[in-house]
Amino acid sequence: MKKLALVSAVAVAAASSLFAVSAFAATTQGTATATVVAPITLTHTSGAALAFGSFTAGTGGTVVVTSAGAGSKTGGVVFVAGSANTADAFTVGGDASRAFTISTTGGNVSSGTNTMAFTTTPSSTSGTLSASGAASFTVGGTLTVASTAAAGSYTGSYDATVTYN
Repeated sequence: MKKLALVSAVAVAAASSLFAVSAFAATTQGTATATVVAPITLTHTSGAALAFGSFTAGTGGTVVVTSAGAGSKTGGVVFVAGSANTADAFTVGGDASRAFTISTTGGNVSSGTNTMAFTTTPSSTSGTLSASGAASFTVGGTLTVASTAAAGSYTGSYDATVTYN
């Protein structure tokens, strides 16, 4: 009889702990989602360039090209007849109506061992892609010209970067 009482007590204790555990726990399912967006692309417009134009160095100064392509100069720099200043141009593609940021670096133009430094200024530091997933921007800059700048045809490059917000 003692054995039966002991087995009954153990069974009651086990059943009680099972009921107690289920009273303090519950399970349900959560939801997971994911959205893959079109990658952002940046394309340099064919034939476009940040053109500081043709000039004499004089006593030195700067050549400034706005992001709209208007050129001006400071100091002793003098534009020569027929000089043309232009802003550079880029197109952006990607996920429709998505916002993005624009950044550009400066650089150097060189002719042989001669160099001149320049900074850049994008037409905007941010944008939003159209409903068709397209946008564009331009880049102007400021070229620093030393009075000792040697005559020559100077070329260089810089980086433009676009990033989704």
